[in-house]
Amino acid sequence: MTKIKDVAKLANVSTATVSRVLSNNYSATPKTRKKVMDAANKLDYHPNALGRQLRTMETKTILIVVPNITNPFFSNVLLGIESVAFENGFQVLLTDTQNQKENEEIIFELLRNKQVDGVILLTARTNATMLNQLSQDYPIVLACEYILNTKIPTVSIDNISSARKMTDHFFQLGHQRVAHITGPMEIVLGRDRLSGYKQSVLEHQPSVDPLLIQVGDYSYESGYQLMEKLLAIQQPPTAVFAASDEMAMGAIKAIKHQNKHVPNDVAVSGFDDIKMARIFEPTLTTISQPAIKIGNKSAQMLLNIINKKEIKKEHIVLEDQLKIRESCGSNIK
Repeated sequence: MTKIKDVAKLANVSTATVSRVLSNNYSATPKTRKKVMDAANKLDYHPNALGRQLRTMETKTILIVVPNITNPFFSNVLLGIESVAFENGFQVLLTDTQNQKENEEIIFELLRNKQVDGVILLTARTNATMLNQLSQDYPIVLACEYILNTKIPTVSIDNISSARKMTDHFFQLGHQRVAHITGPMEIVLGRDRLSGYKQSVLEHQPSVDPLLIQVGDYSYESGYQLMEKLLAIQQPPTAVFAASDEMAMGAIKAIKHQNKHVPNDVAVSGFDDIKMARIFEPTLTTISQPAIKIGNKSAQMLLNIINKKEIKKEHIVLEDQLKIRESCGSNIK
């Protein structure tokens, strides 16, 4: 079996240099790196990962926790995390909680047992007290969502202001009956986007009509079902802001099934700017989150914590964009 000293002998370097190169330690020069990699490839040498972990107490692995892997928004966040992780010699382990709190303990055990070096949570739907305690001893970063009154580092957008901006756009187009299909109220994103919607409504009207607020679960199916309810009320909305693109697409389908037109009869917008938003018919007006950048920033922040580097900002708020497309229209009948 090929050993590290065999690679060092062939490359004419020390075993320490081979170790640095194969562990992605960037103190080696490009020339030395090439010599080592060529020798390792020629000898078909593969480092013993378990041995390295025992020596360094590092796994070179980070865990990413998603609440629902079927949600297409998370794919670009994952790409952003993976690109930074791979550049720095880390591998990525992915787990889907499926929005079930009983799955959380598995995550915490991986940290306690040193099976991963750190965790990026793409959900705050967890035991906040336990998470706060763990973050004092283990590297943890929250991305996309956040927990109030915590020092856990976070990367997200301002969901309140972005929801307000989206709702303001409908009022600027002349709509007076603007509805909102929210996310679940036990999730901070659902509460924040509803808050932004209400702030906008109260800036333009004396009160918020509770009939125009329906609570969904971010899925296509809930958007469809809740749009049917909105169309059934005595004074249906002329515009609907859905708290996710999938719910917005479900809402558009329900409108079409009643032989109504989007946006002439009912204008619709979503949130996230998933890939389908640009090719759906009609193309979807939405709030675009910088998903890849959220992933990049959260991964870099986690690696800084793992490497005991100073974090200049514990809470990073990135800029979103209002993407105006066909589904909101520009004229009101």
